Amino acid sequence: MHVVRSAILTCMMLAMLAAPGSADEPTKIRFMEVIHSLFYSPLYVADGKGFFEEEGIDFDFVAAQGSDKATAALLSGAADIVLVGPETSIYIQNGQSPEKIKIFSGLTATDGSFLVSREKVEDFDWQMLKGKTVLGWRKGSSPALYLEAILRDHGLDPETDVDIVTHIAIPARVGAFMAGQGDFGTYFEPDVTAIEQAGKGYPVLNVGNALGKIDYTVFAATDSYIAENPGIVQGFTNAIAKAQQWVRAADPESVATVLAPYFPGVSEEVIAATVTRHRDAGIWKTSPLVTPEAIEALQELLIASGILKPDETVAYESVVDASFAGAVPGE
Repeated sequence: MHVVRSAILTCMMLAMLAAPGSADEPTKIRFMEVIHSLFYSPLYVADGKGFFEEEGIDFDFVAAQGSDKATAALLSGAADIVLVGPETSIYIQNGQSPEKIKIFSGLTATDGSFLVSREKVEDFDWQMLKGKTVLGWRKGSSPALYLEAILRDHGLDPETDVDIVTHIAIPARVGAFMAGQGDFGTYFEPDVTAIEQAGKGYPVLNVGNALGKIDYTVFAATDSYIAENPGIVQGFTNAIAKAQQWVRAADPESVATVLAPYFPGVSEEVIAATVTRHRDAGIWKTSPLVTPEAIEALQELLIASGILKPDETVAYESVVDASFAGAVPGE
């Protein structure tokens, strides 16, 4: 009797962890990405190569235009899984919301934005930003935190030495720079290329490479969604892992061919060059696992930025569920 009961329980567990749908009837989930960017190329590769379909998952790409908005959608039940900055899970853990969120997979290993200058710069030094206006991102967001950290590392006070503009909405940032606002700005591809090709600015360097590796964008869901849909979360993680490995090994031209439908108006030549630039800088993770060291480094950055108090740090296990990345075949 005990053997039969054990066998039944085993079958039930396997069913829960199995792909949530079939090839004919995939499970439709509500997904939201922070913005639509070539920075997230492995995500689009997972879709374009059919890796999500293989896991029985289907969704539409919806850009939230900010991690704060994507997280709000998650907590309100308007989204099931979101791509956001990992800092959001810490904010929610320390907040009043009874519903908490957990990171279950990582996508990018560091900041993928590039510092763009209005004028061509030779022998760039961060001190060149002193007294200048920089079009930045929302205060407390990942790109804002990274930029501020780099400025401090180079002896600049982000609050007094540099005028960082944070109130411009994401869709308007490129137009604002092209219209003449700001001396510098931080942008993701393909916006960097658009500004450069328009003759309105010049890329200087990759921000993330200048600071170092801290998980930058991650996939997250609420605790309740993860508990109720472990098969979907596992399948999603499996698809991302496959894409990360494929992007790592494929030639840039092949990656560009897969990505092209997701970026109409951007040539495959430009996309291939972007793939090479991102990959050479080590911007994309090669495994979905978000480590304790990454969360510790992130919290140190938040403390240095004055956003997180030292007594507000959270335990790794309270914001990351590493079981799904750990269960990816071959990991």
